[in-house]
Amino acid sequence: MKRIVYTTLLLFLAAALAVQAQVSFSVAYKRVNATTIDIVFTGTADAGWHIYSTNIADGGPTAASFGVDRIQGAKLKGGLKPGPGAKTMQDPIFEMPVTYFENKAVFTQRVELLEKDYELKGYLKFGACNDENCLPPTSVDAKLQGSDGPAATAPTKAEAAQPAATADSEAPAAEQPAVAADTVATEVTATEAAADPQMAAAPADPAAVKAWWTPVIDELKQLGTDDMTGKAWYYIFFLGFLGGLIALFTPCVWPIIPMTVSFFLKRSGDRKKGIRDAVTYGVSIVVIYVALGLAITSLFGASALNDLSTNAVFNILFFLMLVVFAASFFGGFEITLPSSWGAAVDNKAEKTTGLLSIFLMAFTLSLVSFSCTGPIIGFLLVEVSTSGGSSLAPTIGMLGFAIALALPFTLFALFPTLLKSAPKSGGWLNAVKVVLGFLELAFALKFFSVADLAYGWHLLDRETFLALWIVIFALMGVYLLGGIKFPHDDEDEHHTSVPRFFLALCSLSFAVYMVPGLWGAPLKAVSAFAPPMTTQDFNLDPVKIEAKFRDYEAGMAYARQTGKPVIVDFTGHGCVNCRKMELAVWHDAKVRDLMTKDYVLISLYVDEKTPLAENIEVEENGQTTTLRTVGDKWSYLQRSKFGANAQPFYVLLDNEGKPLNSSYSFDEDVDKFVDFLKQGLANYQH
Repeated sequence: MKRIVYTTLLLFLAAALAVQAQVSFSVAYKRVNATTIDIVFTGTADAGWHIYSTNIADGGPTAASFGVDRIQGAKLKGGLKPGPGAKTMQDPIFEMPVTYFENKAVFTQRVELLEKDYELKGYLKFGACNDENCLPPTSVDAKLQGSDGPAATAPTKAEAAQPAATADSEAPAAEQPAVAADTVATEVTATEAAADPQMAAAPADPAAVKAWWTPVIDELKQLGTDDMTGKAWYYIFFLGFLGGLIALFTPCVWPIIPMTVSFFLKRSGDRKKGIRDAVTYGVSIVVIYVALGLAITSLFGASALNDLSTNAVFNILFFLMLVVFAASFFGGFEITLPSSWGAAVDNKAEKTTGLLSIFLMAFTLSLVSFSCTGPIIGFLLVEVSTSGGSSLAPTIGMLGFAIALALPFTLFALFPTLLKSAPKSGGWLNAVKVVLGFLELAFALKFFSVADLAYGWHLLDRETFLALWIVIFALMGVYLLGGIKFPHDDEDEHHTSVPRFFLALCSLSFAVYMVPGLWGAPLKAVSAFAPPMTTQDFNLDPVKIEAKFRDYEAGMAYARQTGKPVIVDFTGHGCVNCRKMELAVWHDAKVRDLMTKDYVLISLYVDEKTPLAENIEVEENGQTTTLRTVGDKWSYLQRSKFGANAQPFYVLLDNEGKPLNSSYSFDEDVDKFVDFLKQGLANYQH
């Protein structure tokens, strides 16, 4: 089984790497004369692949373009020029004429030298597709640096229009806390912003960019920053407790409860001692599972867990793991820990006396019940680790899980007569296990979706995801009605119990509920799990609330030009609560009008995997942190400027980067969000 999992994982990774290898570029520098240098990008594409040219209309594939990160002592002379060999055709997918190259593409960017010492850091961004797949927008770095330019001349208007090069290196000591953020802002001014011509309308001067990155943590505290930690902990504990309750009703745990409680009550003539031992047994279960949560906490911090949550290998591995667990729950095979482990602990418990023996018996339960609790624990740990915003999330989640798991042992020990009324083991336990298999299969798609969104593969868009969920929950309803049998189901059972009927009714109704989503219905009930509406190819819903800007500096520059305040939305492709807010709150007419008419919306994805043109090193908490992706940059902005690290996180800013109201986190109260926006607007106008 391990070989199957590893082989499948390697195939996924190989497929992803194979797509990236279809197109490659080389960079050359050609000296035209004493004051002119051509940067020549030469690309080669495998058979069937197209590299798109520069003259692509809006709404089409990614056009080739040249971007600048830093420029001094030089200027761009004209735009990026494509070489010969371009073809034009009517693209059936984009439904528009497109110009592209086959096999080989050449692009040239001319640079004029203005001073003796010059430097340019830039990049070619291009798009490529074949008949089935497209590459995400990809960058090719270029760098010019030398001291053989002409003598220094007065700056021209064209020079002034270039992106800001560096911030003032002689800033006073009082401004030193913002130096790291200022470095990020000035060194990377061209990220993968949304394709909107307004973004280039107002290049910002270095002083403005520096102000936009200056920390405002104290100002937010004075305004009453929304505390997300407490709400997250309640959610995490409840999620863990719910997972523990589900684990109780599995064939690995439920039959053990009456046997274990009876053992404790009978092993001593003193009922009080028996109850004490049973309670100790329950506490031991709590200690064991909390220790597991602490181990996860000690190994990972909040940032590391967030990185893992959108890592392709991590999410695909969990996708495969949940599929394997689902197959096990369906009865395909049994997943168990080595029997020698449980036997060794059990023998040790028999030879030990006192509280240690009880603890070892609880540990034996944990090992024996792994085949049922393992998938639930695995899913729980991933969910709480990636949505809690705190490194303590695994510990809190496991505390809730352990309390729910230990609760029946303690209650039945205190009130033994309850054992007589408890339902006996039987075929219904296997039905619970199979239903869990369907749920594991459904949730497995969420993990694959996160990787798909973070890396822009477009393998599991919204309608594909919904179609799979519709089939899964429809089949679960048919199973509950007896229409499908799995290997361990009771063949003699010919009737459908009332509870199974109502569960089937819920499952089938849920499947029907999702059907309109294939045509763009919001489906608020599944918004936390399904990919965002932007991935939907066919959408009859005219309501769209999308950020015009996914670049902070470009959005702030546009807001200053238009005289509007800004909503900065720190979000993530894998952020469950972000999707809930977008569908449950943003689509409300009152919210929609305020966000689109009175504000400039900037959405910053902290898990965006697009690489930066150049890695950036910043000082944070006394350590050097390297920013490698666009998501790293926005995550650092959120931490350094606003002192927060969880999503969703909304903050309202004026054109100088100062907060207009307290921050806002996950809260689906529409009226509260409207008040949040109106208060910020009132503060901006006064």
